[in-house]
Amino acid sequence: MPRNIALGLLPVLIVAACGTPQERCIGRNTGEYRAVSSLLAEVEGNLARGYAWEERQTVRTEWDQCAYRYAADGAWMVGYRPCLRDVVDTERYRVPIDPAAETRKRDNLQARKQALTPSARQAVEACKAAYPETK
Repeated sequence: MPRNIALGLLPVLIVAACGTPQERCIGRNTGEYRAVSSLLAEVEGNLARGYAWEERQTVRTEWDQCAYRYAADGAWMVGYRPCLRDVVDTERYRVPIDPAAETRKRDNLQARKQALTPSARQAVEACKAAYPETK
């Protein structure tokens, strides 16, 4: 069991190790600022469109070719036969918004982003000083 957990976490550790030390430092120290910026962009898009996007997953069944093993002449062979498989699709759909609520949300996110900007700038400058990039 611990081996399976370690193997399952291996891709996460590999991805986490990507990037330069400076990029990793900046990423670690500006997470909230980036999250607020992303939410603000989404809310501004909703206001510009007049609706929001949401996603839902639907499952459908489709025919596919499935491999199976069988013994023939003392050897294992691989064959294919039709089978049914579940396929998950993600659908985007429009959701009406309350413009007044969305405007309040935008204003609050803008204020939060302004409050986070100085500390994010300081973190970026500190990371650049601690991990200068060489070309």
